[in-house]
Amino acid sequence: VQLQACGGGLVQAGGSLRLSCEASGRDFRSWSMSWFRQAPGKQREFVAGIHRSGGKSYEESVKGRFTISRASARNTVDLQMNNLKPEDTAVYYCATSSSIILSSMRYDSMWAYWGQGTQVTVSS
Repeated sequence: VQLQACGGGLVQAGGSLRLSCEASGRDFRSWSMSWFRQAPGKQREFVAGIHRSGGKSYEESVKGRFTISRASARNTVDLQMNNLKPEDTAVYYCATSSSIILSSMRYDSMWAYWGQGTQVTVSS
């Protein structure tokens, strides 16, 4: 299983970025996928997840600004990030798992496979 994330970059506060993560090595149509982030000196935290059932979950601070979605092929998960803030600066990681319940998506220990991360920097 491999996850390849891309789309990070440098953007001014209030701007937008779209992250994309492509999974390969399995048929991921029935797998759940998520995004986490880790800022310097901080623990990795949940950002958003989309369960294999289609249910979605967001971290409170990104609700209304970020949207997680899957491409029709379901091997790709995107994270549309609008109205970015300096506190969104972090390395963003995608993750996937075949067996996770929706209420547990925010716990990083529950995810089986991880991508390499993509840097998002928001300047003030």
